[in-house]
Amino acid sequence: MTACAIEPSADRGIGDHEDGPPRPGCAVAAEGAYAARLARDGESWFPERWTLDGPEPYAVPLPAHQPEEPGTEVQPMGDGRVLVHRVAAERHLFALLYPTGPGTGELPLGAVEHPRDSGALRLVPPVPGGERAYALAVGRRTTTVWRVAGGPSGPEPVAEVTGRCAGGTWLDREGRMLAVDRETGGRTKAVVVDLARGGEVSPLLQIAEDSDDRVLLAEPDSGLVLVRSDAPSPGAHRLGWGVLGSTLPVRFPGCLTVPGCTVTPFAVQPGQALTPERCAVALRVDGPFGSWVGVWRPAERRVRHLPAPEGWLTGAGLWTPEGELCLPYATDEVPCGLARLTVPEDGAEPAREEEPEPGTAAAPAPAPAPRPVPLQQAPLARLAGRAPRVTK
Repeated sequence: MTACAIEPSADRGIGDHEDGPPRPGCAVAAEGAYAARLARDGESWFPERWTLDGPEPYAVPLPAHQPEEPGTEVQPMGDGRVLVHRVAAERHLFALLYPTGPGTGELPLGAVEHPRDSGALRLVPPVPGGERAYALAVGRRTTTVWRVAGGPSGPEPVAEVTGRCAGGTWLDREGRMLAVDRETGGRTKAVVVDLARGGEVSPLLQIAEDSDDRVLLAEPDSGLVLVRSDAPSPGAHRLGWGVLGSTLPVRFPGCLTVPGCTVTPFAVQPGQALTPERCAVALRVDGPFGSWVGVWRPAERRVRHLPAPEGWLTGAGLWTPEGELCLPYATDEVPCGLARLTVPEDGAEPAREEEPEPGTAAAPAPAPAPRPVPLQQAPLARLAGRAPRVTK
């Protein structure tokens, strides 16, 4: 699950990187109980909290004393409050919003001074449990990990990483191991920041010295990891998958490459501790005719392309452990909706509650069996065993 808050579109907001994935239309909490987005009323923007774990989803508007800027980030916390990240000159202001009868309560958390010309400052995806929140502040030579909510006082730095970092993926359910993509010497490699050991940094993914290797998404229950690298095809980045703690290789299936389209994983089915190959992965596919949904399982070696619901908050969604994909959407008729898709494993046609009509595309044939290449070992044995090997 990725975190941001912009109107449903592929536009980039504060902190987006040119080589990073497009930002989703809302942020969904790690456990899926809440979501948050920046909604619009005419020309005015305001935060909105969605409750997703009840019989029917419902939204609560949380307008502050003045409209928000369109690039403001919002993120749901585990207790239902919404973290808001505002920018004023070189100050990044953080506050918690919550409903108070007819109005909105606001608890200021403090500010981080960060010059605009040094790099971006953006929230990382919601922390499992939702008690804390973190942000990456990119400097000229280093990146600082800030805890911006859930600490004993206001925002405070908790780790400093050499290089310029982007992304952010949690590898565990405790909110301790944060994988980030670090750029040093003109190349990008995924590393792990251990927030329980003073920000200790360990290498996670290096396929070749001259390749760019990123971790996009991880599912802590199964250890399934989605990566993007240009090592298998120099000059072109491809999606691949592996399993933390496994001796099996990471693979780059041909079905995850859709010509002329950008494919971004945004949700992985939880609860599959012993069967990572059967985990369902939701993919955002952006093409010349719009955006739609792909569903893929490593064991199936094919992608099923599905129309997204009308008004989908593009790139946002969550899986239930039972294999139901929930996609938040908003239209004039349904301002807060949750489309539910069940995608079976046996090749039968999926059942879905919404029947929208965005474009679709045929998946290419699977690639030939890959051959293994070495992978630098990451010292994560205390949590995930050995890091996976990688194949081209």
